Amino acid sequence: MNKFAILVPVALVTACKDNSQASVPARSPEPAASAVAIAPPVPASDAKARSVKVENDLYSFSFEYPAKAAEIPALKARLDGELDQAQREIAAMAREGRDDAKASGYDYNRYDRSISWAVVTDLPGWLSLSSQFYEFTGGAHGNHGSGALVWDKAAGRARDPLDLFVSKAAFDAALSEVYCTALNKERAERRGEPVGTNGEAMFEDCLKPSGVTVLLGSADKRHFTRIGLVADPYAAGPYAEGSYELTLPVTPALIKAVRPEFRAAFAPGR
Repeated sequence: MNKFAILVPVALVTACKDNSQASVPARSPEPAASAVAIAPPVPASDAKARSVKVENDLYSFSFEYPAKAAEIPALKARLDGELDQAQREIAAMAREGRDDAKASGYDYNRYDRSISWAVVTDLPGWLSLSSQFYEFTGGAHGNHGSGALVWDKAAGRARDPLDLFVSKAAFDAALSEVYCTALNKERAERRGEPVGTNGEAMFEDCLKPSGVTVLLGSADKRHFTRIGLVADPYAAGPYAEGSYELTLPVTPALIKAVRPEFRAAFAPGR
């Protein structure tokens, strides 16, 4: 469920972002720059973070995004549209769930959906955002997950972080070994025992970095120097283990996997 939009855990956002501070379009072959006129950013003093909270007998709903996103008119419009759609969806799902409960003679438990966007880093040409969501629509527990997008300021459009790379295969080739090592170390710490290396047991296999949420972060406030990788519940471990959140430095090998037109936005990290 990496997928709609989503509140990345504070620890990882902090690790991935600079010190000052859901649905994502499919990869496109078009260049970074666009001939389409781009609305100028809203002055920072006028931009306001948005936070909406609704509670009633049917459902509870919250959605928020930061002022940095509100400074960019097209991005603000995108997030406002997601907010409206998300609320309409949970309201419709809740009405159906309530009616089903009534017809079946059991108690209805109020549905819940929360979505929050946060700044990972704000660079001269890019705004990197993370998101986290939580949703309860009946059952033993709710579900939560993560997502990300980067706003290309020159092109005036959102991009999936992976779209900045030549391919998922190239991205995986540059990161898989170090990611697998770090992931298994964290698994072992949480479980209190070594993790098998053959990947035959459940939740012991190595995940592809391209298969989890990818966050682009920065330490120097000028380039992407950090890669955050968030494996949502059930991806790297059972629900009880929660999300697995790791931050890796950008390496020269990873920069080689970046599409040529975007390489200037990356620099090796530590």
